[in-house]
Amino acid sequence: VNTVRQRWLHKHFGWKSPEVINVGRLGLEVGVLSKSKMREGIEKGIYNGWDDPRLGTLRALRRRGIQPQAIRNLMIHVGPKPVNVSISWDFFAAENRRIIEPLSNRYSFVSEPVKLVIKDIEGPLKSHLPLHPDYPDRGIRSYKLKPVKGQLEVYVSRKDLERFHEGEMVRLMGLVNVEVESPMEGLAVFHSHEMEAARKGGAAFINWVPPEHCIPGKVVMPDASEKTGLVEEAAAKLRVNDVFQFERFGYCRLDALNPFTAYFAHT
Repeated sequence: VNTVRQRWLHKHFGWKSPEVINVGRLGLEVGVLSKSKMREGIEKGIYNGWDDPRLGTLRALRRRGIQPQAIRNLMIHVGPKPVNVSISWDFFAAENRRIIEPLSNRYSFVSEPVKLVIKDIEGPLKSHLPLHPDYPDRGIRSYKLKPVKGQLEVYVSRKDLERFHEGEMVRLMGLVNVEVESPMEGLAVFHSHEMEAARKGGAAFINWVPPEHCIPGKVVMPDASEKTGLVEEAAAKLRVNDVFQFERFGYCRLDALNPFTAYFAHT
């Protein structure tokens, strides 16, 4: 309507009308996008600020580890349209994943950690996991572990442990294969070293952290809830704003190092 009025005025005064392109709103399927609702929520203490992960602001996306190039690429892909366009989060995350995947070193995060005692195991043992599977030149995460009186203690996720059954084989990534003896009591028995044995046995691969080589940490999720747990020691070398991947968990951005705080981006 405004364009029609302006053209009428231009014609009346004998002016040349400029070319007008009407662009619709570009939105996301997730997050609050209404500025008035954002402001009201911030003033009432519902949201923690303009970078609260529940909001659809650029500041919130940046805090979650969304790269500027991903936003630019999507803007160019969608282009100017006269109607409102809503982009699915899956599509948005896929573009960001394409950019950060080569940059994201891997680390282990064990949420709701519980102790797993492995019996009948000899040592010393040494774990070997790459910082990035596609870039071996970046090095490995390596930890030495010494069983005491034939037992080794590690931390695993409560969610992982509770889904296993007695007698089931499990692979502790980069370390050994164990046979679950009692999920409720957190007991297992050493089975073998070779990864091939785990694959042949259909074993599940799970993350773990050694008690003497881990730090407490938390991950702030998109709904502002927090996952607390233990982070492997190698992640302490990260710097604020680094993007990385917690294996079997998702891509994150480091928000603070002490205490270790990360924001979840996407899987």
